[in-house]
Amino acid sequence: MNDRAETLEFQAEARQLLQLMVHSIYSNKDVFLRELISNASDALDKLRLTAMLDKDLAVDTDDLHIAIEVDRDARTLTVRDNGIGMSRDEVVSVIGTIAKSGTAELLRQLREAKDAGASQELIGQFGVGFYAAFMVADKVELTTRRAGEDGGTRWESDGAGTYTVTPITDAPQGTAVTLHLKPADAEDNLHDYTAEWTIREIVKRYSDFIAHPIRMTVERPGEGDATTTETVTLNSMKALWARPRGEVEPAEYHEFYKHVSHDWSDPLETIHMRGEGTFEYEALLFIPSHAPLDLFSPQGRRGVQLYVKRVFIMDDCDALMPNYLRFVKGVVDAHDLSLNISREILQQDRQIRAVRRRLVKKVLATVKELKTEQPERYRTFWSEFGAAVKEGLIDDTDNQDILLEILSVASTHDPAELTDLAGYVGRMKDGQSDIYYATGESRVTIENSPHMEAFRAKGYEVLLLTDPVDEVWVERVGSYDGKTLRSVAKGQVDLDTEEERKEAESERERQRAEYADLLGWMGGVLADSVKEVRLSSRLTTSPACVVGDAHDITPTLEKMYRAMGHEVPKVKRILELNPSHPLVTGLRKAHEQGAADSSLAETAELLYGTALLAEGGDLADPSRFARILADRLARTL
Repeated sequence: MNDRAETLEFQAEARQLLQLMVHSIYSNKDVFLRELISNASDALDKLRLTAMLDKDLAVDTDDLHIAIEVDRDARTLTVRDNGIGMSRDEVVSVIGTIAKSGTAELLRQLREAKDAGASQELIGQFGVGFYAAFMVADKVELTTRRAGEDGGTRWESDGAGTYTVTPITDAPQGTAVTLHLKPADAEDNLHDYTAEWTIREIVKRYSDFIAHPIRMTVERPGEGDATTTETVTLNSMKALWARPRGEVEPAEYHEFYKHVSHDWSDPLETIHMRGEGTFEYEALLFIPSHAPLDLFSPQGRRGVQLYVKRVFIMDDCDALMPNYLRFVKGVVDAHDLSLNISREILQQDRQIRAVRRRLVKKVLATVKELKTEQPERYRTFWSEFGAAVKEGLIDDTDNQDILLEILSVASTHDPAELTDLAGYVGRMKDGQSDIYYATGESRVTIENSPHMEAFRAKGYEVLLLTDPVDEVWVERVGSYDGKTLRSVAKGQVDLDTEEERKEAESERERQRAEYADLLGWMGGVLADSVKEVRLSSRLTTSPACVVGDAHDITPTLEKMYRAMGHEVPKVKRILELNPSHPLVTGLRKAHEQGAADSSLAETAELLYGTALLAEGGDLADPSRFARILADRLARTL
């Protein structure tokens, strides 16, 4: 039979690909086993389908399986299946050449992929997974016999550019791929692939949910120096997402969640869904019961894994879930995700985007349902993940409406319970057209801020926003249910009714005339810090406060942008004075008596500084403020 062996050359692109595989930058060479098992699983599926369609095909499909065989002495690893097998022409066509479009694009991406993760993902996406075997083997042998045929084929190559094809008569049905392994090399991330624990770990990670059993015969210590052997199944085959929800017990969901999330507690909510139509997939997602420690870390892990036909493809798949839902854990298993040729990668992108849209809508609808039907569980969810979810209000305009529906924030209405925007609108005063909010580091800081005085006195409810993201989303959203979101620390505030405004008009005119000189003088003294000094209608007990114009960037947002390295022009704000406060009236009288007094200018500085501190702001020169204050206090003793 050896006289009939043929030595053939690889297609030119295949030679280039083999060189890249063998000498490339892949650090995770373990994926070779994923690819061989995936090919074997496909062969088993094809045999079952062929047997159903061709009743004359005499094959046994009762025990379809994959076997992994190890010879530690010869340092070989064999992946064997009893599937459909290949004919001689198929061996040459499938393995000897890459008869696919897009090969040049594949080679370009392989060369340009600088990091191991990006490179690794390319394996398996162009139908070239078999070549991954040469990353770990000096020589690869393949024996195969197609179901229904008498003779088989042996294929051999060392990956140097040629391969031999030999007809054989004693091949069992199916395909066996034998790898003559390279020596283990820790520096090159080349593991010992004859070790049982290594094989178990790789199968568990990549192929645990393959529908067919993956078996391996292992040695176990017996009596004395004797050893015994047993055949074990390495994969669980428990793809819960492929089973109807009614057939899965809650305990099974919880066990699976802990497996994929490495979390010790049960999930807060389970989402089991199926997508049908032109693109089919199954998803099993979980909302955890508590936030991970790295929820707000730039290096934090995503939680959704991508499978294709139960074969693990990608961990932390950010294409499937937006960043603001990064805490969602689980798997998505696509049936028909095309990963073969470059022109289909564009189709893949469209498919993935469609899946992402459906997953996001389902997760948000689940949270909305929790809010309506299980408020206690919703409160747990919002306390753990609310700050992250609010990020979606910034960049997910498609789902902004439902995000606003599930939003909960603190307000002055209740010292303990949160409120939603619909609840706020339902409690608005007659004639109130705006939704008022205040931002700050804590509820206590906001409630004690001078900006709140008029609203407290008039009984207006104010939303109390304490997360850094609040500074951004309220600006981006702008309004809710036709009501403008308005900061209590920006623009002019006038909460009086029309009747109250008419009654107070003459008093306001008198005050404006009375304080005109003081306001002009203070505007000059504090010109480096403020753009205007004016009388306030929002203060009742404090002497002064600092506010921004309606469209000014807030100091907190300014600091956030600077911390991220953005150049932001310094924004001067407005100092408002309470004309009824003894300090302000005293300052006016002192100014009338002697505007040139240097101590008067220091008083103006102190007044501005205390207004900044009262809102939780930062002083430009804390040491100068402390020195002036100490001098003033010393004079009172």
